[in-house]
Amino acid sequence: MPAAADQEVDDAVRALLLLMPRLVGRAEEDPGAGVAALVRAGPRHLSLLSYLLVGDLNRKGILERTEDEADRRRRIIRIAPDQEPAIRAWLARGAAAWRKVLTPLTPEQRRLFVDTLLAYEAAAGSPAGTAE
Repeated sequence: MPAAADQEVDDAVRALLLLMPRLVGRAEEDPGAGVAALVRAGPRHLSLLSYLLVGDLNRKGILERTEDEADRRRRIIRIAPDQEPAIRAWLARGAAAWRKVLTPLTPEQRRLFVDTLLAYEAAAGSPAGTAE
């Protein structure tokens, strides 16, 4: 396969690896009070929520949180070095599977597939009965 075709497949794989967790998250969303409360929350509340999630992953040893030496107000979050091989292996399995199913497609078919899933994600995030 030419290098340009390899790059097109890699780009589609990357897009799908980023998209699929969001789609699964949408499917698992509780349409009840929990989501309504998040929608009403302001930016400072949502940043606190992300801080709590990072804190939990930090306590479990999955993430490391350090201060930025240049700006003590900033925190640098990264995957803990001892967790990185497992996370890379987990991502590699999904990437290999996507690569296997996307490689036989034409560039136009790959783009249509990815664009369709992105359109689904956008529609799933819209209020019921509306079109975007």
